[in-house]
Amino acid sequence: MHLRRRDFLLVATLAGAAATAAFGQSAAPSGGPANSGTQSAASIAEFSGIWTHPSLGFELPVSGPGPVVNKSRLANGASNFDKLVGDYTNPILKPQAAEIVKKRGEISLSGRAFPDPDNQCLHQPIPYVFWNFEIQMLQQPGKMTILYHHDHQFREVRMNQPHLAKVTPSWHGDSVGHYEGDMLVIDTVGIKVGRFSTIDRLGTPYTEALHVVERYRLLDAEAAKEAQERGQKEWPRIPAYPVDTNYKGKGMQLEFTVEDAGVFTMPWTAIITYRRPMHTEWDEFVCSENVGHYYAGIQYYSEKDAMVPTANKPDF
Repeated sequence: MHLRRRDFLLVATLAGAAATAAFGQSAAPSGGPANSGTQSAASIAEFSGIWTHPSLGFELPVSGPGPVVNKSRLANGASNFDKLVGDYTNPILKPQAAEIVKKRGEISLSGRAFPDPDNQCLHQPIPYVFWNFEIQMLQQPGKMTILYHHDHQFREVRMNQPHLAKVTPSWHGDSVGHYEGDMLVIDTVGIKVGRFSTIDRLGTPYTEALHVVERYRLLDAEAAKEAQERGQKEWPRIPAYPVDTNYKGKGMQLEFTVEDAGVFTMPWTAIITYRRPMHTEWDEFVCSENVGHYYAGIQYYSEKDAMVPTANKPDF
């Protein structure tokens, strides 16, 4: 079956944005449990601006348990994102979670798509949202704001603060951050679970016990280039999101660790490596207004009521 959305991932040309100037931020003593103390503004790394990760999925860790990977492969050995078939034999999965991953893989092999936050135009939970090809980070007094290119998704991370005493689950959870030397650490709990929510593009489930710790650090240009090329052996590069190969400044790498006792037998880690993009503007990308183009055909989804709601006639 011809899935126009995934062809779009290969050929679409969307604009991003050049790096924007950061707001100054100095780290104060934190009430959070993981704080390492005070830092001067001069010692805080510069994470602000636009970053691109031109691949669909998570990169594998250098060592240790990693995420569920795609069993469906292209001729060159890379993951085939036209068939999302999660490896349900991965030892990180508990039996019930493995069965869910297996069933969703069977749906994908049948030529249809299992509903997920992206193809349903829903809020994208942590860490699912990390698939976004472009992000913008804004370092501001007392908080870090992270914008995701797809469908106006954004997060606000409270800096040097503890988690709320009572967390109401939300799609992006309750995120608090601090600096450890030149590393930005973000701790997130309270991530909401919905009918179609998944942790990755392969349909891996999660529960409200999900706990994600993100660690961002800057890399030299050559190290960032090598890391992206290594990651693209797992998930191919999307040509629509070119990096600026003439930029010799720092790249950025996110290493995140996932724990969820309801789904996983152990914590696991994955990586996202970013470089500066060629794009000069931050484009809007609206899912619901274009779903008929990106997700064509009434038989695309595996469930009859999984189609994004549409009105039979306009309201005005």
